[in-house]
Amino acid sequence: MKKIAVYGAGGFGREVAFLIHDINKKKHEYDFIGYFDDGKRKGERINDSFVLGGFEELDRFEEDLCVALAIANPDVKRAIVNKLNNNKISFPTLIHPSVIKSGGGLIKIGKGCIVCAGNIITVNIEIGDFVILNLSCTVGHDTIINSFCSFMPSINISGEVRIGEGVYVGTGAKIINQLSIGANSTIGAGAVVVNDIPDNCTAVGVPAKVIKRKS
Repeated sequence: MKKIAVYGAGGFGREVAFLIHDINKKKHEYDFIGYFDDGKRKGERINDSFVLGGFEELDRFEEDLCVALAIANPDVKRAIVNKLNNNKISFPTLIHPSVIKSGGGLIKIGKGCIVCAGNIITVNIEIGDFVILNLSCTVGHDTIINSFCSFMPSINISGEVRIGEGVYVGTGAKIINQLSIGANSTIGAGAVVVNDIPDNCTAVGVPAKVIKRKS
């Protein structure tokens, strides 16, 4: 059985701990040992577990340890992964047992991904590393999602969509088919994307319009 910890002890981190619990109910794969979080006090109790420390403690951890990176902000996720030097740490992909997905090699999912309950992932889909699919999202055929993206609950992605690295999509957004979302862009909650979105911008509304560009 592999030891596992969650990085991030906020609400989503607690949900990921619940996801691990559900994976273990089907097949006991993981021994959950607690949380790492730089914003919490070491030893602080979080439900039935404890905070083990922050980044420095994780980087010095001396045993083999799986880590679920429960951080929604793509920039923060990327910074943590790039800064971490501890070769004892690995990042498994966690998929809730309720997720519906095609088999037979028709879906490729990278390392460190978190796929929560209620997701539907259809056919011929590629998902990079450290992608979060929160509760009840749908991903249509022939979609490509690059690394470090985060999708909040109840997002619908139609077929043949291309999503660049580091994209954040808010709760309930919809992306129609055959569109591209540029790298490091943000799609606001409830937005309906009907046109391509360029890199490094924020788009909101119905239909979604760019309101801000990152410098």
